[in-house]
Amino acid sequence: MLGENHSLVNEFPNFIETIHNLNASDPEFAINVKRYDELDREIRHLELDNAPIDDESMHQLKHDRAVLKDLLYEQLLAA
Repeated sequence: MLGENHSLVNEFPNFIETIHNLNASDPEFAINVKRYDELDREIRHLELDNAPIDDESMHQLKHDRAVLKDLLYEQLLAA
């Protein structure tokens, strides 16, 4: 669905407290969350505003977001 918010707290509601704790205590996690959020906002903006972007570029943005999401999820599980 276009324009969905894929923020970490929406994607992993069971980990809200862990997300906040890691964001405050783990600089690497915080940097990855920031990049993930930036990618999510960019994708949402492009989808909602029908911005000109080719399919391959959009696919790459979504792939990058998914890779970061997997990495962040592994960090959440390990915490």
